[in-house]
Amino acid sequence: MRQIDRSPPRTRRLRRAIHRCGALCALLGAGVAPALAAPPPIMTVVTDDNGKPTDDPLAFLHNWRREGALLGDWWHVRKDLAHHGITVSVQETSEVLGNVTGGMHKSFDYDGLTQAVVQVNSQRAFGYYGGTFNVSALQIHGLNLSQRNLGSLQTASGIEADRATRLWEVWYDQKLLPEDRLDLRIGQQSLDQEWMVSSNALLFVNTMFGWPMLPSADLPGGGPAYPLSTPGVRVRWRPVNALAIQLGAFSGSPFNAANAAAQASGADPQVLDGSGTSFPIYHHGTLLLAELQLTTPALGGMVAPDARPPLAATWRLGVWYDSEQFADVRYGGDGLPLADPASDGSQRLHRGNLGVYGVVDKMLWRSSRDPNRTLNLFGRAMATPFADRNQISASANLGLVLKDPFPYRTDDSLGLGMGFTRVSPDLAGFDGDTALFSGTYNPRRTSETFVEATYQRQVTPWLQIQPDMQFVFNPGGGVANPQTGTTRIGNELVVGVRANILL
Repeated sequence: MRQIDRSPPRTRRLRRAIHRCGALCALLGAGVAPALAAPPPIMTVVTDDNGKPTDDPLAFLHNWRREGALLGDWWHVRKDLAHHGITVSVQETSEVLGNVTGGMHKSFDYDGLTQAVVQVNSQRAFGYYGGTFNVSALQIHGLNLSQRNLGSLQTASGIEADRATRLWEVWYDQKLLPEDRLDLRIGQQSLDQEWMVSSNALLFVNTMFGWPMLPSADLPGGGPAYPLSTPGVRVRWRPVNALAIQLGAFSGSPFNAANAAAQASGADPQVLDGSGTSFPIYHHGTLLLAELQLTTPALGGMVAPDARPPLAATWRLGVWYDSEQFADVRYGGDGLPLADPASDGSQRLHRGNLGVYGVVDKMLWRSSRDPNRTLNLFGRAMATPFADRNQISASANLGLVLKDPFPYRTDDSLGLGMGFTRVSPDLAGFDGDTALFSGTYNPRRTSETFVEATYQRQVTPWLQIQPDMQFVFNPGGGVANPQTGTTRIGNELVVGVRANILL
């Protein structure tokens, strides 16, 4: 039998408001949507010094220091597939990270990612020039330190995600026109592989050096980035050697039509599509992107015999627009604050969302004695003009990477970088409304900054070991610590080590 609430109207309104605030805080307040990023790039398989086949099934054990992969040539399987235009790469990334200060708890956690990529070259396989078919899968395992301990916006590791075995990308790429000046890619794609990226920043462990914080928090489901992807089309045109124009159109959300209602409730698309096989063509919106890429010196540029090669630089300027509907982060459909007990709980909706960004990779210095030793700068900044529908209004990254930092360590890299993100003023206003109407401790979030130092050592052609240290200022932008309820989460020192193993 349905029970009737006979409490006074004011009490009922307050109860409803607290219930709504609890739900909204789960979606907005307990933490801005966790950021996702591109996983470490798969290392290139290299052959041994002589490249001669052998019938010894344990040859990879005898030559483990020189083999291009831990398991060698897979008993000639790799080489036989390559003759038919098929390339197979499998890489395991394992790491242990822990916070020794700050956070909600203190502990060290293990997490790992196995990537498998198969590519077919149409020239070798079918005699048709310029085509590449790609399919990749992920096996995600271990624990999520940022979710369990840190409560940070800019999560500590780019491989943190829900545990699953899932399909990732399935696409076909075709080069067209003389000199391959036009490149067309169609299929299920993860945008963190080609868009908004800095090649130097991929050295680092923190999430924010891959897929940026702003789209991670503001796009539905964090956008089509690791471990998610969506169907779409990407076109790249190179009118002159130094300039490329890249355009893309993708499904506006990683949720498919069957999960449309779940999107509004803040459900996790990784859970709704645990296998990655839903191919979400969501009919409510489209994500459009445009990016200009300027590279100096230009491809094929000439250098005088007695002149030093110029220092390379790549500049990217881009914009993205998502035509989905986005809920207001502070006000309801009735014009009242969402935290106000008098609000009817309806959502104010806005059509479309927009972000602009710039990325730079610039070589600052090259050793005259060792051309492999270089110092490289990278930077990326992104902002949105719409504070009313976004949780994050701006984010930025900056860093330096020194390659070949020590004698005879030509494949090693040393990096120092930082990340900054600013909470939307409207979301900070929601925090203030919640504190006002609920009478509980709920500080206004502002911004979060972290600094990371890392060193990647190439131990063998198939093994990289990478100690890492990060310090996070104002975790979560100043969010309340759920363990105390009356203080913010303290600044965090995170240390650990990562290993990349090409199998």
